[in-house]
Amino acid sequence: MYRCVVNQKTNLMKTFAAEFLGTFWLVLGGCGSAVLAANFTSDPFIGIGLVGVSLAFGLTVLTIAYSLGRISGAHLNPAVTIGLWAGGRVETSTVFPYVAAQILGGIFGAGVLYAIATGNGSAIGDFAANGYGDHSPGKYDMMSCFVTEFVMTFMFIIIIFGATEKDRASGAFAGIAIGLALTLIHLISIPVTNTSVNPARSISQAVFVQGWALEQVWLFIVAPIAGAAVGGLVYKGLLRKTDFETDD
Repeated sequence: MYRCVVNQKTNLMKTFAAEFLGTFWLVLGGCGSAVLAANFTSDPFIGIGLVGVSLAFGLTVLTIAYSLGRISGAHLNPAVTIGLWAGGRVETSTVFPYVAAQILGGIFGAGVLYAIATGNGSAIGDFAANGYGDHSPGKYDMMSCFVTEFVMTFMFIIIIFGATEKDRASGAFAGIAIGLALTLIHLISIPVTNTSVNPARSISQAVFVQGWALEQVWLFIVAPIAGAAVGGLVYKGLLRKTDFETDD
């Protein structure tokens, strides 16, 4: 997981399909839980709330990591792909195909969610879109939201690098660590931005909400990518295991 690099022997179509389907599942499962189940009723024992949505996002990553990670590495996120590239884990030639598959998969997932959510005549409302100011769940300003997205994605990429480092961490448990990290990130930041840390997830919802969501989506592209790129460089320069280190 997260070590997969496309080379001449890799079937690019399989890689594209894995990233497309994985990001589709992340948007449908994560955003779907927010749109359909978070406030299903006023009964707290029925609606899943913030904790349930956070778990749903983590579970989408965990399940795809173990099912499709062998094909593409299960990035499911343009920021992750770019962060891994900045840290030397991904080749430059693979970045665009990964990002394209992720964005298209996310939009497809949002399209399926739209068809489901409007099936009872309901309006989509905010559709779990990310926003700042009046469109932040807690009315946090643009700076707070930018810092949140930058820092959360920075830490996410650090965890991904550490959990998947060769000969250092147990690869069999990497998906669990990464899924739980995404759950924790959502528990922290849903009140601030609805949690993005993933431009494909943000773009997919903004396409259907239009208006304010498209006007504000730039922040949820720039901040996660910047945070991931800095995280990749920091891990590569300061935290990566060297040939001189030994495990106790």
